[in-house]
Amino acid sequence: MKKKESFFKLITQKPWEPSQVKLDNLHTGETLTLSKGKLGLRFIMIVSTIFFCLFIVTYADRMFFPDWEKMPEPSLLWINTILLLVTSIVFINAQIASKNKDFIKVKKRFLIIGFLSFTFLLGQIFVWNQLINLGYFMATNPANAYFYLFTTLHGLHLMGGLIYWNMTLKKVLKPREVMVEKTQQAVELCAIYWHFLFIVWLVLFGLMLLS
Repeated sequence: MKKKESFFKLITQKPWEPSQVKLDNLHTGETLTLSKGKLGLRFIMIVSTIFFCLFIVTYADRMFFPDWEKMPEPSLLWINTILLLVTSIVFINAQIASKNKDFIKVKKRFLIIGFLSFTFLLGQIFVWNQLINLGYFMATNPANAYFYLFTTLHGLHLMGGLIYWNMTLKKVLKPREVMVEKTQQAVELCAIYWHFLFIVWLVLFGLMLLS
């Protein structure tokens, strides 16, 4: 009976009545609990995933043509993969420290992350140089072109992440009380993006090994 009465009140509400207006004014209008930063990051990750998936599909189709020649696997690529893995682990540690408001520790972890990320990019350049010296140019074979394309796209995404890493580091260096929550959120978003880049690299690297 009570359910029927409440349902009847719901469908017979008059929004122009003063009592209903007061209730409506109490509503903030927010329908999503996600922050703008998280929504923006999800959008970037979704677009990037679609982008990489399209290239992966074309890669899988192209590799069955007779002119496809597999490239060598420089050992440095494995080292670079380990660097990304360690970076992701350090980010987890930084997240924990951020939740505990230990920003001195977060700062140290961020400096390590920056060093590892720049080392990874430098390692990719060394890989390119090694392959070029061996005669594996981009225009020589479709497999070569895809390798340089994949590593370039991933490197550009990482460089874009380093811009946000720099912005987050500045917040970490001066975590004023009113900015603590925003600093924690920035650390979290930065970590999520790096985990995403690590997963993308594992997929690309694994695909190149299997081909």
